[in-house]
Amino acid sequence: MLNVPSQSFPAPSSQQRVASGGRSKVPLKQGRSLMDWIRLTKSGKDLTGLKGRLIEVTEEELKKHTKKDDCWICIRGLVYNVSPYMEYHPGGEDELMKAAGSDGTDLFDQVHRWVNYESMLKECLVGRMAIKPAVPKDYGEEKKVLNGMLPKSQVTDTLAKEGPSSPSYDWFQTDSLVTIVIYTKQKDINLDSVIVDHQDDSFRAETIIKDYSYIIHLGLSHEIQEDLSVRVVENVGKIEIVLKKKENTSWKRLGHPLENHNSLIPKKDTGLHYRKCQLISKEGVTHDTKLFCLMLPPSTHLQVPIGQHVYLKLTITGTEIVKPYTPVSDFLLSEVKEPVLVNNKYIYFLIKIYPAGLFTPELDHLHIGDFVSVSNPEGNFKISQFQELEDLFLLAAGTGFTPMVKILNYALTNIPSLRKVKLMFFNKAEDDIIWRSQLEKLAFKDKRFDVEYVLSAPTSEWNGKRGHISPALLSEFLKRSLDKSKVLICICGPTPFTEQGIRLLHDLNFSKDEIHSFTA
Repeated sequence: MLNVPSQSFPAPSSQQRVASGGRSKVPLKQGRSLMDWIRLTKSGKDLTGLKGRLIEVTEEELKKHTKKDDCWICIRGLVYNVSPYMEYHPGGEDELMKAAGSDGTDLFDQVHRWVNYESMLKECLVGRMAIKPAVPKDYGEEKKVLNGMLPKSQVTDTLAKEGPSSPSYDWFQTDSLVTIVIYTKQKDINLDSVIVDHQDDSFRAETIIKDYSYIIHLGLSHEIQEDLSVRVVENVGKIEIVLKKKENTSWKRLGHPLENHNSLIPKKDTGLHYRKCQLISKEGVTHDTKLFCLMLPPSTHLQVPIGQHVYLKLTITGTEIVKPYTPVSDFLLSEVKEPVLVNNKYIYFLIKIYPAGLFTPELDHLHIGDFVSVSNPEGNFKISQFQELEDLFLLAAGTGFTPMVKILNYALTNIPSLRKVKLMFFNKAEDDIIWRSQLEKLAFKDKRFDVEYVLSAPTSEWNGKRGHISPALLSEFLKRSLDKSKVLICICGPTPFTEQGIRLLHDLNFSKDEIHSFTA
């Protein structure tokens, strides 16, 4: 194994840190934009220095390439010459150099796990790392098969010791249905924990168990109908996935195993799984923000947990570009508790369109009926943070408002201990305020909720608060309903806003457990 440098990549104070509401970038030279990089990769220029050859790279060889004009980095077993990319990297050259001549996978994953580096750096590929194959200890040992499938997951001894107990699964059938049953051995499993996709003959079910994913991945032996259903028995942690047969024939086996089938692996090692979702509608919310509605495929079950985000992926001039976004409810005043429908097929996004950007104009140019790839959910927000909560304070800047939408809805409809919910919403100008009328209707409807707007560049007619996030604004805003009431503060916005806000909250003696910052 290669030694991975201990420093974080990028560093916590780095400008490459990304927050849900935006990101700060190192200024790039003219002609060094993402589009310029894409043009360079399409030019036919030799970016590896190997004239198109792919080589096997030893650890010793990798360690030789540690200079800016000769910098090789290994990511997940693939080695790239990133020297040509140095001047195009939004986080600056120094961030890339931290992984020079080494395996940068862990460092990369801390911030860049969602980036499609295979597409971005494909013309910089030097080759694969030379790794000696490991022979499994129980090689050749026969495995007992029940009902045509392995009943227990193939979990390594290490994982079995460190992670949750291994789930298992089985299946049974009637003339018209096939039911796959997953036994998670956990009591906190719900519909948000299960993601199911059926595409062509490939069936994939991923169950999130703490920081691990249990995956069933099969090529089904027979065809099924498009619609499937998922049921969870929460008190025993049992999941039932019901498939409808296309023909009423008896299946002798469920199917043949595909990649990672019947495995329990750390979630960070699973990679991002995408499905194509259809654009159903888009409508203006402010002068530069739109509400996009995407429809999941018929054979997909996916419910994005509150406080988590997904990644949208588009192919732009032949290169896959990926950006993180937090789904919202279609309307702030939901009449029923989340989730709106058990089989809800729609995902909504509030997205600011940047005319000079690369991704959002392309998204805005899509026609109704076009497709966007949507990933599995990511994020570390836990509903358990709401337990016995009395005061909830939300600090949002711009589109950092998006994680707050579902949080508001859930907290006000599901947390009986809640006394007070306050939102401080920072924007540049009055017409930048997202869903202002909805927020004010919610404040009128529910007396526990209050919203304050702060503008950094208001007109002379503005009578509200002005400026940026500051100790004076926060100390006045963050008043508990009781001296020792249980409080949670959620903050989201551009990186400088979030980092400054967290520092100020610590200065005001709020603990780490009382603060949740949304970053992606």
